[in-house]
Amino acid sequence: MAVAFTREEDYEAQAANLPDRPISPHPNLVTATGLAQIEAELAAARAAYATAQSEGGISADRTAMARATRDLRYWSARRASAQLTEPDATPGVVQFGCTVEVERDDGRQQTFRLVGEDEADPKKGSISYASPLAVALMRKAVGGVVLVNGGEVEIVAVRSA
Repeated sequence: MAVAFTREEDYEAQAANLPDRPISPHPNLVTATGLAQIEAELAAARAAYATAQSEGGISADRTAMARATRDLRYWSARRASAQLTEPDATPGVVQFGCTVEVERDDGRQQTFRLVGEDEADPKKGSISYASPLAVALMRKAVGGVVLVNGGEVEIVAVRSA
């Protein structure tokens, strides 16, 4: 029986050793909305940590405490490195924070806002400024054509925020 308890403790210890969330090597550019999202995530991580601590910390639930400390480290680092960036007033040129409408060579039209990595959600119409499409479009003007994944993409419109 002692072996069964040891194994259970080993599994619990392994679950508590969660790897850190990877932090991107790219500058942490954020829009005002992205900064607010990071601050909300940081507040949630602090609350989760406080809850895990008040419920007994590591002795009660190693996994909850490990998850809370991992998330707190990640969001603290992201907040500390956040660089609030707004698009400048150059009309018709693709840049961080702007919304760009493109037409693909198969006729599909798509509209995306170029945002920070933590804020990006393609399903909601936002992509990371570090994504291959955004990198290809950056600093190009309306009418410009770029090659992405073997297909052409034409810039149809660019709007600030």
